[in-house]
Amino acid sequence: MKKIAIVLIALITFQANAQHKEEGHNDSRKERLHKMKDVSPEDMAQLHTKKLTLALDLTEAQQKKINAMSLKQAKAKKAKMEARMKAKEAAKKRSQEERLKAMNERLDAQIAHKKEMKAILNAEQYEKWERMQAKRQRAGKKRKMGKRKGMKKEKHREGHED
Repeated sequence: MKKIAIVLIALITFQANAQHKEEGHNDSRKERLHKMKDVSPEDMAQLHTKKLTLALDLTEAQQKKINAMSLKQAKAKKAKMEARMKAKEAAKKRSQEERLKAMNERLDAQIAHKKEMKAILNAEQYEKWERMQAKRQRAGKKRKMGKRKGMKKEKHREGHED
């Protein structure tokens, strides 16, 4: 009987810890986003360029081109983030047409970015960059699926609390 009680206590403790870590992860992401709000586009571009230089062993000329491209993207990202914040404060939801337009703009920007990167990088660097991008996409999808599962669990719990 004592063994069963110990196992149950261990399982309950483990479950509580797992839930606490999930909640903490979401908070740290929100904090990170809030901190990034204060970072200048120039700093964002410089950090991005340095990370790519380390990962892809870029030349000076490549670094300058990527820094310019990253700066342009960082400025656009900052402007869109501010627009989203204003819309969120106004509690304005985007219509289906607005969402579709935003999605098309995002995809067009990704296509243009890919073309620019292909023009700047050599074949070996471009392949490595493509692998890095694919890895980032997989990680994003995993994180998104994790959020969906969490939402399903919450909805499931809400249904049983009545």
